[in-house]
Amino acid sequence: MLPLEGTRILDLTRLLPGPFCTLMLADMGAEVLKVEDTSIGDYLRWQPPMVGETQGIFFAALNRNKQSMRLNLKPKEGKEVFARLVKTADVVVESFRPGRLDRLGVGYEAMAQVNPRIIYCAISGYGQDGPYRERAGHDLNYLALAGLLDLFGKRHGEPLMPPVQIADLTGAYLAAVGVLSALVARASTGRGQFVDISMMDGVVPWMISMLPRFWIDGQVPRRGEIPLGGAMPCYNLYECQDGQWLTLGALEPQFWSTFCKMVGREEWMDHQRDMGDEAEPTFAAVRALFKSKTRAEWLAFFADADVCIEPVLTVAEAAQHPQMQQRRMTVQVEQKRPRRSSSARSHSRASSRRPSTARTRNRFSGRCVIATKKLRR
Repeated sequence: MLPLEGTRILDLTRLLPGPFCTLMLADMGAEVLKVEDTSIGDYLRWQPPMVGETQGIFFAALNRNKQSMRLNLKPKEGKEVFARLVKTADVVVESFRPGRLDRLGVGYEAMAQVNPRIIYCAISGYGQDGPYRERAGHDLNYLALAGLLDLFGKRHGEPLMPPVQIADLTGAYLAAVGVLSALVARASTGRGQFVDISMMDGVVPWMISMLPRFWIDGQVPRRGEIPLGGAMPCYNLYECQDGQWLTLGALEPQFWSTFCKMVGREEWMDHQRDMGDEAEPTFAAVRALFKSKTRAEWLAFFADADVCIEPVLTVAEAAQHPQMQQRRMTVQVEQKRPRRSSSARSHSRASSRRPSTARTRNRFSGRCVIATKKLRR
């Protein structure tokens, strides 16, 4: 039995943060009903490459284990249908701007009258209060305003564009934790609650190793000058002779000592944590060392050593890595054509039971239209 079996979730979200949150909950056994508007629905449905006629591959990856329906929340009939859904649901996850559902008459306060046990989880850019509560934004904006984006890059260089959505996915994880915490609390109190998730808030803990020092001595962290952000030779990226890259993570003295001894450069041992201009001679020497062999040669050289050296893999290489496969971090679910999607994990057994569902094209006419027909090969 999966841990969330019997838990019913209404998913009013779109794009990445909300759907990834409910994907994790669905993998844990929750019954998730994706409620989309009657116009274009979740924008990811139409983002290519496509799987069939009504689903983009990104939508399919984020919405397996879910059912879907179309519902217009503006007319009275739509609100009544939603209230009936809420009456038998446990959780609502939404990602509208703060106050939007309240203005529609289907916000937490109104629906708590229908079902006092309902849990509302609202995922927004800046949270339910504060001067930016109604401001539009995306992942890059949240990283920028939180101060994290300024730290990406090399010393004296420009800030770098992250290739992944850090704030979005952190918000998804925080939302899942918030929902699970609210479910535990409800088991004791018998009542639901409102869970306020800000994606910008979720970025701040990423700087937990830097903010305390700033608060104490006012020292502003600078890109490329952070101990774990490229400032130290013992914890860095190095290019090999063939243009491939390796990661060296010899933070602890025993790892750095072993590394130095193996490459015959014991004079480096006292320079493990040099930073700034002081570190440049060691950096130059270590870079030259790694340039003397190919990546494969270095991996063979350090194969049995405890020095924290790993290759920088491409996505294709990572997908075939035995550790990735052993941990079942990708699963295959039959859709219009075979595909792979990310698998959420929990301490309890998770399941990638069903593909995403097709959405019917009927407009709201006073009744629910739930698309449960799975796409066929």
